Amino acid sequence: MSRIGKSPIHIPAGVTVTVSENTVSVKGPKGELSQEINPKISVNVEGNEVVLTRSSEESQERAFHGLYRSLVNNMVIGVSEGYTKQLELVGVGFRAATQADNILELNLGFTHSILLQLPSQVKVEAKSERNKNPLILLESCDKQLIGQVCAKIRSFRKPEPYKGKGVKFVGEEIRRKSGKAASAK
Repeated sequence: MSRIGKSPIHIPAGVTVTVSENTVSVKGPKGELSQEINPKISVNVEGNEVVLTRSSEESQERAFHGLYRSLVNNMVIGVSEGYTKQLELVGVGFRAATQADNILELNLGFTHSILLQLPSQVKVEAKSERNKNPLILLESCDKQLIGQVCAKIRSFRKPEPYKGKGVKFVGEEIRRKSGKAASAK
């Protein structure tokens, strides 16, 4: 099994971690997050480190130990540095624009444009430069939330394997297929 749960989490300057019963709250310059913890895992703040311990060596508890350590670590990184994701729109006429009230408008080759209301914790920016694919830049302190929003945007038009058209992450490699081979007669 993994030994991720045993390593302590360093708390950077400007970040406060508070534990009350089964809830861990992390507050920093980028925002505030909280996570409920299973009662079998205990969380202790010692100086500028957070240490998670388990009560027994049961396999379910060992799994929870690594899981909650990773979740708390992601919260600490999120409120101190934040997370960013970049999506690229590949296709002729594919466009993205932002509207007021955190609404993202997508034109992905359908007969209608797609309007997506984003959560208030996610900041969005749409970039389009000449002779380059449009980009959607997402920023948030919550790693789970930004991943879920990216998955939702990507689900509107997943990259297809023949021409590579669709919504993809910047730097993502799409496995391409050759298509029909021309017959030689």
